[in-house]
Amino acid sequence: MKLSKQTVLITGASRGLGSAIATAFAKEGANVVINYFNSKEKAQNLAKTLGNHAIAIQADVRDKEQINALVAEAKNHFNTPITTIVNNALIDFRFNPVAQKNAFELEWDNFNTQFEGSIKGALNTIQACLGDMKDLGFGRIVNIGTNLFQNPVVAYHEYTTGKAALLGFTRNMAKELGQYGITVNMISGGLLKQTDASSVTTEEVFNIIKSTTPLQRVTTPEELADAALFFSSPWARAVTGQNLVVDGGLVMD
Repeated sequence: MKLSKQTVLITGASRGLGSAIATAFAKEGANVVINYFNSKEKAQNLAKTLGNHAIAIQADVRDKEQINALVAEAKNHFNTPITTIVNNALIDFRFNPVAQKNAFELEWDNFNTQFEGSIKGALNTIQACLGDMKDLGFGRIVNIGTNLFQNPVVAYHEYTTGKAALLGFTRNMAKELGQYGITVNMISGGLLKQTDASSVTTEEVFNIIKSTTPLQRVTTPEELADAALFFSSPWARAVTGQNLVVDGGLVMD
């Protein structure tokens, strides 16, 4: 299915990377569902900027009923089911190397918050759209991961562990859902410059990344968004269960 024919749900799309992904799909002519949790004004402003093919809908990805309601509203608004999901929502985390809890301070709740955001959130969106995707014989699911579980420049324990679990989730879903014409892949960027979550990242950390990356620069949200377009496009129709690292070559997997 061409990108221009797709209806795309992007979770956590009001700002940062999610906003860049929503903008990229809108430029290709896709219908875009901008999911947000708290940032109502930013989400609505983005939808207004992107035009008639975009709608902003509030929902907590951890709440199954809210996601089911979001999917129903989007389907009614565009008069077509959601064909494509980008699981991007980030729950209660910022890339602050100074405030990050160390191994002596971490609590299980810190990990559980990230598991619920990464795994439970992705499970809810997939299950809400799976019936329609199966009926269509087509679906594209893109999960946003991180290269930090391969190269922990900073030990962001709970975030990195949640994203590592998301890779296992991605590959299991790819195995089961392929029979319905649904692909499931993951994109792993590094610390992006710049999003709301990375606005507290110190220049020292960004300089370490820049100096050790073959392209000698820090990856941008727009560059990661391009990879989401690829996985959703006809060019990636035979690609599933993959983790594409988009970080300028810092991690060579």
